[in-house]
Amino acid sequence: MSGKAGLIIAVDKPVGWSSFQAVNKVKWHLKREFGLKKFKIGHAGTLDPLASGLLLICVGSATKQIEGLQAGIKEYTGTLVLGATTPCYDLERAVDAVYPTAHITDAMLMAAAQQFTGPQEQVPPTFSAVKVDGKRAYVAARDGDDVQISAKHIEIYDFAITAIRHGDTTLFAQWSEANPLSDSAVDSSQRELYREPQGRVPEGLPQVDFRVTCSKGTYIRSLARDYGASLDSGAFLSALRRERIGDYRVDDALPIAGIETQIRATEPKYEMLKQL
Repeated sequence: MSGKAGLIIAVDKPVGWSSFQAVNKVKWHLKREFGLKKFKIGHAGTLDPLASGLLLICVGSATKQIEGLQAGIKEYTGTLVLGATTPCYDLERAVDAVYPTAHITDAMLMAAAQQFTGPQEQVPPTFSAVKVDGKRAYVAARDGDDVQISAKHIEIYDFAITAIRHGDTTLFAQWSEANPLSDSAVDSSQRELYREPQGRVPEGLPQVDFRVTCSKGTYIRSLARDYGASLDSGAFLSALRRERIGDYRVDDALPIAGIETQIRATEPKYEMLKQL
C-alpha cells in the first residue's frame, strides 16, 4: 500500500461513522504516531454513515490518485426492503408510504434486477451531497426546498439477487396498526448526516439481499427506489456494504479499531510517513 507516491490506507468503515470521521481518525493517529504537523489527506469516494465497508484514505502525494481511484469499479452488497419507501431511500428517515407486494414473485425479482444492468441515466437521491444551485441537495431537502436533480449517466455491470425472504402479511398488518404513517419531517437545524437510523424496517415486509457491481457515480439508494417502482411497488435500502473499489477489497482493509495498533512508526512499510 505504500511507496514514493504516498500512502493509500484501506479501512473498513463501520456503520454510524461518516467518511469524514474515518479520515479524521487516521489523520490524528498519524500526527501522534509520526510526529507530523501538516500533510495532505483525503478519501476516494464517500460512504454514507449508515453504510459500512471499504474506504480508501489517501495520504501525502497519494492524494493525487483520488480521482483515478474514484473512477474504479465499485462492488456493493446489501439488503432491500420491498413494499415501502422512505424520503431518502434508506433508513435515515422513517417510512413514508407502503405498497402492495402480494403480486411479486421470485421470478419477477430476478428479472427486474436484470433489467437494471447496462448503461443508464439515474437520478441521485434528493437526500444526497449533490449540489443544486450551489447548495447540497440534502440540506435543501431538509429545509423544505423543492429539489430538482438532473439524471446522471452511470453503468451497472451486474445486479444479482442473492437471497429472498418472503414477507408475513399478518405481521405487517400488526406493524401497520401500531405504526401509523405520519409526517417524517426533521428539524432543519440538523445539518449533518445522521449517525444512526431514524427509521425502522416494518415487520413482515419481504426483503432481498443483493450484490451490485457498478460505475462511479452510482447511487445504490436510487437503485433501490427504481427497483421497487419497476415491481409496481416500493423499496428502500436497509443495509449497504462496499466490498471493492478497483483492485482494493474490504477483506484486506484495516478495521477502524486497528488503526492505532497496526499503523506504527516501527513498521518498515510506513517508514515513508516520517518524510511527509
